Order: sequence, then C-alpha cells, then structure tokens
Amino acid sequence: MSFATVVNCMDGRVQLPVIHHLQKRFDAEYIDSITEPGPNLILSEQKNPDMVNAIIKRINISIEKHNSSAIAVVGHYDCAGNPAPKEEQIQHIKDSIKLLKIHFKKPEIIGLWVDENWEVNEVL
Repeated sequence: MSFATVVNCMDGRVQLPVIHHLQKRFDAEYIDSITEPGPNLILSEQKNPDMVNAIIKRINISIEKHNSSAIAVVGHYDCAGNPAPKEEQIQHIKDSIKLLKIHFKKPEIIGLWVDENWEVNEVL
C-alpha cells in the first residue's frame, strides 16, 4: 500500500479532484486527508498554535503509521475559510510549505491550487 497526505480545505468540491491528482502524481493508492476550513491560511498565519499543532500531529501520524511519501497543502477558488484572492492564497500555500519543511524532512511537500473549474494546479 502506498500513501500520500493532503492538508485540504473541508469544502467537498475540492476533495475528489485533489485526491485523483495526488494518486496520479505520487502513484499513491490512498490519500490521508487532513481537513480544515482554509488550512493554507491557518498554517501560513500561525495565529492559532493549537490548530497548527493539531495539523502537524495528524500529518505525523500519516507519515509514521502509513509511511506517507508526500504532503500537499491546498488552497482553492471560492474558499469560505480563506476568502483571500488567488495570489494571496498562493502565498499562504508557499508559507505553509516553508513551515511544514521545518517539521518534516523526508516526504516531498507540494502546494496545490484548485481553480474555478475545479482543476488542480501545482504551485511553483
């Protein structure tokens, strides 16, 4: 069994497109999902340490118990939890990746943006 991990918005519209993208991108059979409203904002701003630590703890479980080979942080169009414009959300994703790289050295960490057509795009 192969796993990847996603820190995704709870919005149901983005779940399947992101899961399918990650399954193909990392040749992963399963995707462990950690969901919060606007997780890229939560990780980027780090205003609520309890929430940040809870996300990190859940990622750690995915890595330790499922040997997850990758982590993705997601932002998306029309997000209720992070209503910032695309450019700002992409910066939140990049800041989130920087934070996660402090905590996790082994898995590849990427950012994803889900656009208004619910298509998944990697953040560079």
